Amino acid sequence: MNFPFYIARRYLFSKKSTHAINVISGISMVGVAVATMALVVTLSVFNGFHDLVASLFTAFDPQLKVAPAVGKTAPADDPALTRIRQLPEVEVATETVEDMALVTYGERQAMVTVKGVADNFDSLTHIREILVGEGEYGLHAGGLDYGILGIRVAEALGTGYRFQGPLAVYAPRREGQLNMANPTDGFVAGELYSPGVLFSVQQAKYDKNYVLAPIAFARRLFGQQGMVSALELRLRPGSDFDAVKEEIKEIAGGRFTVKDRFEQQEDTFRIMKIEKLIAYIFLTFILAVACFNIIGSLSMLIIDKKADVATLRNLGATDRQITRIFLFEGRMISAIGATAGIAAGLLLCWLQQQYGLVGLGRSSGSFIVDAYPVSVHPEDVALIFATVLAVGFTAVWYPVRYFARRLL
Repeated sequence: MNFPFYIARRYLFSKKSTHAINVISGISMVGVAVATMALVVTLSVFNGFHDLVASLFTAFDPQLKVAPAVGKTAPADDPALTRIRQLPEVEVATETVEDMALVTYGERQAMVTVKGVADNFDSLTHIREILVGEGEYGLHAGGLDYGILGIRVAEALGTGYRFQGPLAVYAPRREGQLNMANPTDGFVAGELYSPGVLFSVQQAKYDKNYVLAPIAFARRLFGQQGMVSALELRLRPGSDFDAVKEEIKEIAGGRFTVKDRFEQQEDTFRIMKIEKLIAYIFLTFILAVACFNIIGSLSMLIIDKKADVATLRNLGATDRQITRIFLFEGRMISAIGATAGIAAGLLLCWLQQQYGLVGLGRSSGSFIVDAYPVSVHPEDVALIFATVLAVGFTAVWYPVRYFARRLL
C-alpha cells in the first residue's frame, strides 16, 4: 500500500485534537462540492437550451443545404447539382428560390423573405408539425398560388390564420430602367392566397420574416427562371452523414457551400457556445476560491500533527513522504468534493427533467417550454471532474510544500 496515501486517509477520517479542523475540512469539501454542482447544473442548462433551439430549427431547416458560394443563384441544371441529386444516399432533394419582397394586405405592409419551395418541401422538413390554423398544408390549388406566412408576419399584416382576398407581393424588376413617370412599372407583382394555416418555428428569424410560396411563383416574381438559390437535401436513414457531407463537398468544389443544420444557424450556436464558455470560466474561478478553504484546513492539520510527524520521522519516513501525506489529504478533499458535487448536480438535473422544479415564468404557456430545459452531456461531466481535480491539486501543491518546510 502507498504509505503517504494510507496515512493521509487516516488523517482525513480520524477525529482531530481540535474539532475546528474537522469542521474546516468538512466546509472545504462542501465548498468544492457546491462549486462542482453549480458547474454541472449550469452547463447542463446551456446544453438544454442548445438542444431546444436545434429542435426548433429542425422543423424548417434541411439536413444539408447546398448554395452558391458566389452570388444568390445558380442554374438548376448545373452538373454538380445534378450529380448531388443522383447520389444513392439522397432521399429527398428540393430546389428553393428566395429573396426579399414587399407584401401588402389592406393598409399594412412589410418587408419579408419569400422562399419558393417545391411540392416535396413537406417531405424534406417537418413543416407540417409547426403549422397552426384551420386549413392544411398546400402551396397551390385550382390555379391559385398559396402563401404560408410566419405567424409574426401575419400578426404584423393583421391577416389572421385565413386572410380574406389575396396578399399582394412586389419585387423589383431585374432588368430594365426605372420609369419615373410610372414607378410601379419597375416592380413585378404577384398574389398569394391563404391555405388557412401559418407556420410557427418560435424563432423570430423565421416567424417575423419568412413567407413560403410555390417555387414557380418565386421564380416569376424574382426573374429567376431555371435558377435556384439552394438545393436542400434529406439523406436516407442509416446513411453516414459525415461521409456523405464530405462527398457532396468534393462534388460541389469551391463553387457551392455545403452546410448542415448547425452551420446554417452558425451565428446563433456560436453565441450559445461563447455564453457556455464564459459561464464555465466564471464558475471555475469560483471553484478556485472554494479550493482556498482546503489550504486553511491543511495548514491547521499540519500544525495539529507536528508530534505525529516527528514520530514518522523516527520510524524512517522521509521529508518527501511526509509532504506527500498532506498533498494526498488535499487531493482527497478535492476528489471527494468533486464526486459529491457531480452526484448532486446529476440528481438536480434529473429532478428538473422529470418534474420541472424551476420554471421559466409564472403563467403556463408564456414560453416555448414551462421549465428550464436540461441536457446532461457525458463529455461535460468528464471535463468538470478533470477541472475540479486540476484546480484542487494545483491549489494545494505550493501551500503544502511551503507550510511543510516552515512548520515541520
